[in-house]
Amino acid sequence: MLRLRSTQLKSVARTHQVRYAGGGPHFHEPTGHLFGEKPLANGQKRKWENWEPVYYFGFYAAIAAAGVAYYFKPDTTIQSWAMNEAKSRMEQRGDLPKYESSNSN
Repeated sequence: MLRLRSTQLKSVARTHQVRYAGGGPHFHEPTGHLFGEKPLANGQKRKWENWEPVYYFGFYAAIAAAGVAYYFKPDTTIQSWAMNEAKSRMEQRGDLPKYESSNSN
């Protein structure tokens, strides 16, 4: 059986350490500010980051396009299909629908 000295054991243990890709876990102390951003002085505006205009304008444009598409979507309800089918079959038979007022005395 192979016996290792303590110095040899330490060197073997060092070679098999778990290494983190980011250098290990980090803990960021809470600052008490939303998203870690300090409040600006009065009269100053926050500068947008480079991704924000594309995100905001793209999001609202997508919502507007979805609203327009929903407004102009084709009518695919079963009731409208059945009504159109019944009218076309009546026209093929030669029957014309008669609309009479229900208030006739």
